[in-house]
Amino acid sequence: MTTQINSARLWNDIHESGKIGATEKGGLCRLALSDEDRRVREWFVEACRAEGCEVRFDEVGNLFARRPGRRSDLHPIAIGSHLDSQPTGGKFDGILGVLAGLEAVRTLNEHGIETEHPIEIIDWTNEEGARFAPAMQGSGVFAGALEKETVLSCRDREGLVFGEELDRIGFRGEEICGDHPLDSYFELHIEQGPILENDKKVIGVVVGVQGMRWYDLTLEGSASHAGTTPMKLRRDASVAAAEIITAVNRLAEEIGEGALATTGVIDAYPNSRNVVPSRVFMTVDLRHTEVEVLDRMEERLKEIVSTMGSQHQVSEKLDRLWDSPPVKFDAECVGVVRESAKQSGHPLREITSGAGHDAVYVSRVAPTAMIFIPCKDGISHNEIESASREHVGAGTSVLLEAIRLRDRRWG
Repeated sequence: MTTQINSARLWNDIHESGKIGATEKGGLCRLALSDEDRRVREWFVEACRAEGCEVRFDEVGNLFARRPGRRSDLHPIAIGSHLDSQPTGGKFDGILGVLAGLEAVRTLNEHGIETEHPIEIIDWTNEEGARFAPAMQGSGVFAGALEKETVLSCRDREGLVFGEELDRIGFRGEEICGDHPLDSYFELHIEQGPILENDKKVIGVVVGVQGMRWYDLTLEGSASHAGTTPMKLRRDASVAAAEIITAVNRLAEEIGEGALATTGVIDAYPNSRNVVPSRVFMTVDLRHTEVEVLDRMEERLKEIVSTMGSQHQVSEKLDRLWDSPPVKFDAECVGVVRESAKQSGHPLREITSGAGHDAVYVSRVAPTAMIFIPCKDGISHNEIESASREHVGAGTSVLLEAIRLRDRRWG
């Protein structure tokens, strides 16, 4: 029989924690290693300790709250996600996965349920990558996919250093990142897309995540006076950038279904209304479920950049900043999620995630699965991001039953 979680309490936690870094439009600005990140971490630590959890954090700030199991020789079954947000993010992206773990522990405590394995709630550092790039840095170092020193030394756009900011907020631990074995890992998340809502499904059994690659592109032309430089004599980096943006969008359309391409950051210098821009920095995000297609998209991107640079007499520097290959989640863990979802009676479907999650990296070192619930109109990374209390409760109930199934099956 499924153990009933307290959806009202979880809903209150989401909105109470959402006051930390709240924006005027009802969303969040809680960038990694900011004062707001510190405050929500402190709030979370206090809540976990109140439930009898032992709280630790590692050398990149990943936070682990452990509820003991009957057997100390077993590795923990982990539930996790992240508490940082986009600059104009919502109250559910990431936050739901962490607070659902807290609610699962509270429910187990209230019902006096002992588990064979320890149960652990994890808040991964800097999942979003909005302040320090690339994304998923805490879980990336944990899984050995990113170098610890590279992450600790990376800078935000203001020049502030990751490691120094981690020290400033007081969350650099002594535990070696990655020296923390897990039995398995489960992550609950809003879909961040429209598929579940359009299909009228409540639970998404996530079977994998599409691949994604991030690029930094710098175009160098020549600054000159906007009123005295003839058009044909200009080396305008912004015109080259505009044509690259259009061509990158067309590239995804030409590849067809499943291909996605986005230019998310565009900075022009010197950024003066009467100066022809000498330099443009921009980012490109490419995504697909197949490595071979991503390779083709990357080669085409290189051709586009080279061609536009030549046509507009600007130099170009294209760097691949991040490569996250497509992932298939562990069949056994996906199986217990599927079984739990069926027992819940909620409409469900299998789904592949279009967004990256900490589960992508964790899957390299531990059996992993994810659960999705719908979000209103498929909107995320937006202050109006929303999910229903009913769906939040349903997803958390499926999550709790999945970890109990895992515990009984492998204990």
